[in-house]
Amino acid sequence: MKVQPIEQHEQTPVTMEGASGAQMRMLIGPRDGAGTFHMRHFEIAPGGFTPHHQHNYEHEILILSGGGVARSEQGDRPFKAGDVIFVPANERHQFLNPGPQPCAFICLIPAPQDCTR
Repeated sequence: MKVQPIEQHEQTPVTMEGASGAQMRMLIGPRDGAGTFHMRHFEIAPGGFTPHHQHNYEHEILILSGGGVARSEQGDRPFKAGDVIFVPANERHQFLNPGPQPCAFICLIPAPQDCTR
């Protein structure tokens, strides 16, 4: 069992093309032997955003603090702390923080098929 504060996980910039002011921490992942799900913590600085992209796996997201805009094929939707977001597989999406405070959220994704258990 692992019990560790979020802040003790290494935070790295999101380097995918089209991202700005976004940071990520892998909270539970391959190093932990997690073969089914990976849990990530994102922070988006004021004015920052994740890339506008899509992939073949879903996301389950819990907004911890701040707020922003979720951009998808259905249009832009505002979100705030306490909201839950589901992004289906293959849907183009992006998270933007136009506000004055950082936005933080937890994002769950399926582990890659080649991840060892």
